[in-house]
Amino acid sequence: MVVVMKKNATDEEVARVLSKIETLGLNAHLSRGKIRTIVGVVGDNSGIEPSVFESLQGVERVVPLLGPFKLASRDFKSEDTVFPIDGRQIGGKTIIVMAGPCAVESKEQIIQTALAVKKAGATVLRGGAFKPRTSPYSFQGLGEEGLKLLALARDVAGLAVVTEVMTPELVPLVAQYADILQVGARNMQNFALLHAVGESHKPVLLKRGLMSTIAEFLNAAEYILSHNNPRVILCERGIRTFETYTRNTLDITAIPVIKSLSHLPIIVDPSHATGRREFVCAVSRAAIAAGADGLIVEVHPDPENALSDGAQSLRPPEFEAFMEDLKKVAHAMGREI
Repeated sequence: MVVVMKKNATDEEVARVLSKIETLGLNAHLSRGKIRTIVGVVGDNSGIEPSVFESLQGVERVVPLLGPFKLASRDFKSEDTVFPIDGRQIGGKTIIVMAGPCAVESKEQIIQTALAVKKAGATVLRGGAFKPRTSPYSFQGLGEEGLKLLALARDVAGLAVVTEVMTPELVPLVAQYADILQVGARNMQNFALLHAVGESHKPVLLKRGLMSTIAEFLNAAEYILSHNNPRVILCERGIRTFETYTRNTLDITAIPVIKSLSHLPIIVDPSHATGRREFVCAVSRAAIAAGADGLIVEVHPDPENALSDGAQSLRPPEFEAFMEDLKKVAHAMGREI
């Protein structure tokens, strides 16, 4: 349930609500909006009557939440969640573009790519140091050395860094180098990992699982939010269907559906959705038109010789043209890049 405080509720009245929740053996999730303060009651509160809180001073009303995901829902927070990424807001008017190679391969490769995507207008550098691959014989990433190279590229280009973390044990290490922790599609329901990234209080980019429903996707976000970590970015990257011409099938309808259900920002990964660079621009235009708050795009200076996902990676000149094309769509939607 959610306890909605009156507009003029004092800090002392809010504190009484928090204390009451604690005495009931439950957890509180405090959210201070521009107009109202609301308190989420987290835990099994099925046997607790709303009157327990309605009788407290400063409480306007109590709203039961019956859905499977509570903290991620519009019922809990009606306004969009907006927070800064490297000085620019994600979830607001500005569309955030994250770009870089699938995997960090060398110092020269990652710095060259970082400078190119920064020049074209990207805000965040993406790159994998630990790579979960379908085949155990494929390139698995450079590990901590890759993280160090990402940090170096961040300093050279002046970009924030997003990179994937694969296990709970790696969270502290990756958090030392990355500005945003990515949970990949294959780990969307790795609940131990979701707890760990939530506890890190770093911004988290959560990708939708290959065969996950929207409800399952938002429930995964709930794990992170339950640790009082509100900086969660959802990512639609395509789901597995019967179609084989593209790598995955981009669920474009997930964008407006999630926007209606949740206050969290959502971005789209057109590279993994299509698996083919020639379709990346068209899918990205559709994503922005559908209301996406950002994109995460693969860019590589020499995709023909990339160690992973070369076929879906844009070359730097292609990415520059891609960004110019997207600005037109963003402008038509009343937004900017």
